[in-house]
Amino acid sequence: MALILGIESSCDETAAAVIDSNGTTLAARIVAQRIASQDDAHRPYGGVVPEIAARAHVEVLSPMVGAVLADAGLSLDDMDAIAATAGPGLIGGVMVGLVTAKALAMAAGKPLVAVNHLEGHALSPRLADPALHYPYLLLLVSGGHCQILVVAGVGQYRRLATTIDDALGEAFDKTAKILGLGYPGGPAVERLAREGDARAVPLPRPLVGSGEPHFSFAGLKSAVMRAKEARAADGILRQAQDERVEGDKLSGSVRPEPVDGRQRYADADIAASFQQAALDCVVDRTRIALAAATPGMTALVVAGGVAANTALRGALEALAAQHGLPLVAPPPKLCTDNAAMIGWAGAERFALGYTDPLDVVARPRWPLDANAAPVRGAGVKG
Repeated sequence: MALILGIESSCDETAAAVIDSNGTTLAARIVAQRIASQDDAHRPYGGVVPEIAARAHVEVLSPMVGAVLADAGLSLDDMDAIAATAGPGLIGGVMVGLVTAKALAMAAGKPLVAVNHLEGHALSPRLADPALHYPYLLLLVSGGHCQILVVAGVGQYRRLATTIDDALGEAFDKTAKILGLGYPGGPAVERLAREGDARAVPLPRPLVGSGEPHFSFAGLKSAVMRAKEARAADGILRQAQDERVEGDKLSGSVRPEPVDGRQRYADADIAASFQQAALDCVVDRTRIALAAATPGMTALVVAGGVAANTALRGALEALAAQHGLPLVAPPPKLCTDNAAMIGWAGAERFALGYTDPLDVVARPRWPLDANAAPVRGAGVKG
């Protein structure tokens, strides 16, 4: 049995977990886990404030590690290795988790495994589904990343596509901010979209039909902003019109209407139309990547925070079925940032003999496929 203590602190979730790599079910593999959300701290700002996030990690991580070990009924001496996110992410938060892991590893004389946060997402479906085997095609969609990769094994990744500007999760969060839905934005947009008409607002599908598998969401975000601004302007004009009509009634005169021909969109329609446009882009891009990657893939896999979106899962399930593949996705609680996936990635690396020295550095950028060709506009995010 290999027991791994996992630590995650790359963004605004502080998390610790104990993983048993020999467990045959999800419940058996995750011996114990805890997650502390920072939503309340960041909500007034409409997004994550790096300094606030780092300080929150400092405050809660050490006692959380003690609590999760107590939950598991184990001690640090029982662990076979300590795994922690070493990047990519907000560098302050990454440093807090990695330094804590180094201190624990040194104090207990345990090996350290420095985990790429993206590899945690990439391997998390294998934590949830022991039947998932390599190679598989991975759609990695989160607040900071939107990529399609062939996962051939631990540390073996071939990137087929990436975003040339914004990530899908970022587009969801920005749409939520435009619509005044608060933080975190992705789940709020999904809930509101259920009440709207996805055909109501004409929005673009960037790069659809271009023949290349890469993503672009900046134009879609701008179109959502224009739709919201049109509604706001129309509302002001209609209010002015109503006031004039009331004044006309009092004076006995009559004026023609309407004063403006712009469409007034409901927020729910904007949310639904945005979500549908985004999903159309993702399905189109993934279809191209599937054609390039298959045959040989065992499954289409989706992971990352946006993988919790039920509409996305439904669309990808239909696409996978068209190619004779199953869709594999972690349960929603393993889609967002968590320490169980970091512990599992650490366990997979540890099983292959991979460990890291105590002077390993935290990395704000760390691509899974370091050999991937540059993509126009993607920069270091690619």
